[in-house]
Amino acid sequence: MQLLENYIGGHWVPGEGQETTLLNAVHGSPVAYSRSGGVDFNAILEYGRKTGGPVLRKMTFHERGRMIKALALFLHERKDKYYPISYQTGATKADSWVDIEGGIGNLFANASLRRRFPDQPYHVEGEAIASSKNGKFIGHHIMVPKQGIAIHINAFNFPIWGMLEKIAVNLLAGVPALVKPATVSSYVTEAIFRDIIASGILPVGAVQLLVGSAHGILDHVHSQDVVTFTGSSSTGQQLKGHPRIISEAVPFNLEADSLNCSILGEDATPGTEEFDLFIKEVRKEMTLKCGQRCTGIRRAIIPSHLLEDVQIALSKALAQTTIGDPQVEGVRMGALAGKTQVAEVRSQVEKLLQESHMVYGSLNEVNLIGANAAQGAFLSPMLLVNEHPLSSTLVHEVEAFGPVCTLMPYTNLEEAIEIAKMGKGSLCSSIVTYDNAIAKQFVVGAASHHGRILVLNRECAKENTGHGSPLPLLTHGGPGRAGGGEEMGGMRGVLHYLQRCAIQGSPSTLTEITSIYQYGGRYKDPGVHPFRKYFEELHVGETIITHNRTVTESDIVQFANVSWDHFYAHTDVTSLEGTTFTQRVAHGYFILSMAAGLFVDPGKGPVLLNYGLEECRFTKPVYAGMTLGVRLTVKEKLPVDPKDEDVIHKGIVKFLVDVFDETGETVAIATILTMVQKAVSS
Repeated sequence: MQLLENYIGGHWVPGEGQETTLLNAVHGSPVAYSRSGGVDFNAILEYGRKTGGPVLRKMTFHERGRMIKALALFLHERKDKYYPISYQTGATKADSWVDIEGGIGNLFANASLRRRFPDQPYHVEGEAIASSKNGKFIGHHIMVPKQGIAIHINAFNFPIWGMLEKIAVNLLAGVPALVKPATVSSYVTEAIFRDIIASGILPVGAVQLLVGSAHGILDHVHSQDVVTFTGSSSTGQQLKGHPRIISEAVPFNLEADSLNCSILGEDATPGTEEFDLFIKEVRKEMTLKCGQRCTGIRRAIIPSHLLEDVQIALSKALAQTTIGDPQVEGVRMGALAGKTQVAEVRSQVEKLLQESHMVYGSLNEVNLIGANAAQGAFLSPMLLVNEHPLSSTLVHEVEAFGPVCTLMPYTNLEEAIEIAKMGKGSLCSSIVTYDNAIAKQFVVGAASHHGRILVLNRECAKENTGHGSPLPLLTHGGPGRAGGGEEMGGMRGVLHYLQRCAIQGSPSTLTEITSIYQYGGRYKDPGVHPFRKYFEELHVGETIITHNRTVTESDIVQFANVSWDHFYAHTDVTSLEGTTFTQRVAHGYFILSMAAGLFVDPGKGPVLLNYGLEECRFTKPVYAGMTLGVRLTVKEKLPVDPKDEDVIHKGIVKFLVDVFDETGETVAIATILTMVQKAVSS
């Protein structure tokens, strides 16, 4: 039997003191044991802060992202070794796929986010804010990594996904982490963590693992730390209220259990694709991972006249669910994580039965394949009905964290929305309808109480990810009972580990600080035309001012004919009365096209192609007879990861195109993106 070890201070070390034996959820046999004592929490946290933190903070977002991608590839190559370990938790192959490959997929997704950040150790947020009349004093926001450590206290149900989805975000932000998995399934986390360390991909001190008890660790947190907790709302609230969390104002992200709901639209009657989709989705959310998902459907809200139809159809679907040893062919639902969880679910169902009645399943009986109910942690799926949800309380307060769902009727959509909100906040909700008016009314009415809402119908049925599947680039969290926190969410999740700081100064100074040209800043002489320079040779702020060109009536007419844009302001001078124009006005896109003709160096060189256009504004009408010039400035440089098949290595350069008239006033401004060759392959 394996002794689980902590990875702390750069070493694998066992705990001390009393042993905790971890059992196979299917057969009840010992799997591993751990010891919780002898750990210096303050030393662990200080090691992460002082060893892992400085190295991560010096890395750029792109370097961190490539590091996470490398780790994802490393683990993906070894994914098959984690499945047999996962099966011991009672998880089926499908359950394990979500945990293992879903977790690794989270690494890949967060690694790709590097492209939305600069190739710098810090992030510049938003646009500059003018703070003076003449534009020589501006404000901006910069975001830098917190100089503490992320402490992740995770749940038992997804021992791999729960860890990887969290550390991917803090590592991309440049913050080290301590991972505390739930004890009952910690042997799964330890197995993949050993490979993470063995890979040598992460800097020393970037991650640590504590498999034993973490009781008392919050006594040592500092204001620069971040704590995340996934688990019960009661435990989460206790931790969130810890005196040290409060006195140090430590950011605390709570993702708690919640009474998630799914609504069947009134249009989704038996025989429609939506009715069948609803039955399939509720059954899946009840049985996947044995219902041990924070996002599982606990309340199914049904039009009152369809309640019996749903009850019958869902009971038939549940009867087809085979339960037993997940490694036996044909088994579709395995065991709960342990007998403690079984006892907890039974206790909660007994509370629910005070206001509801069971129409499918049993508290004590379950038919199994390849397993013994006395040895393993098995339960039957249980379907309850509460016929008076508006006057009931327990069904909106008690969660049975297992294969349990309660059907509730509604008479109209406003009532359905009210029932949905009685759960006092959830991670997710869904509505199954083919009527977009119904969908809109529900989403707008219920969004205040849910972190995510899935609208499911036949059009997205084949591609939807499901009611209970949080995605890396979407927010995972919810208000009220769900904890009020947010995980993942793409960039939003990363920003949670960064400190936002307002900075003020001249445009030239803020250009140097941000590495992004700020309008009004000093120009730098490039020496030669920027289109003659390779990516590495270009510097932010380098500017050329072009020769001038006068716009003619013929230009406007010809552009209208070539573009087919015969909008009246460009072509019909008799229609200008009552408009802002006094003469035939030049097309905005003609101005940009003309600007390109002024600033482009036409010869073959390092500039490979025009990659795109953003932040384009036309700020002043241009009439025939006006003379225009261009100020072309290197605004920002973004790297591009080379692909194996690439012959030419390159990066993206953003140029600020400032088109001005004979008075010097800007008439159009835009950012163009160019693909520029690198001098040296990297």
